Amino acid sequence: MLEDVPAVTTFVVMVQREVGERLVAGPGEEAYGAVSVRVTYRATGRTVRRVPAEVFWPRPNVASVVVRLDRRPAPPVAVVEERLWRVVDAGFAERRKTMRNALRRLGLATDEADAILAAAGVAPNVRAEELSLETFAALAERIPT
Repeated sequence: MLEDVPAVTTFVVMVQREVGERLVAGPGEEAYGAVSVRVTYRATGRTVRRVPAEVFWPRPNVASVVVRLDRRPAPPVAVVEERLWRVVDAGFAERRKTMRNALRRLGLATDEADAILAAAGVAPNVRAEELSLETFAALAERIPT
């Protein structure tokens, strides 16, 4: 909906806690992943409140959260989306792998990957879960087409 329904500017949704945490997570947080980066590209998000399972009948086996997403007027980075998502998806395809390996999975040689990482100010051994949207964009802009 963030991508395909631009008329909706604010989303307030109740979702399973783990899903909500992924939607609003930032770099370095346990729940941070590709979906977190995709949301950050189009919106700002925050957890409004936790909703315990006890308030439902029948009681589910999961906790919920209410999340608010406010659409950005424009993405905070200027990057070709297709390139950005290729880098993000490669980075998170195998959690705990380095970004050097992620770039190699995109078809780059090790020395090319290292040069792109260095140009973006990223250590070769950094993992995707540590990178911000801005850093992913910096990498994507340096990937050959």
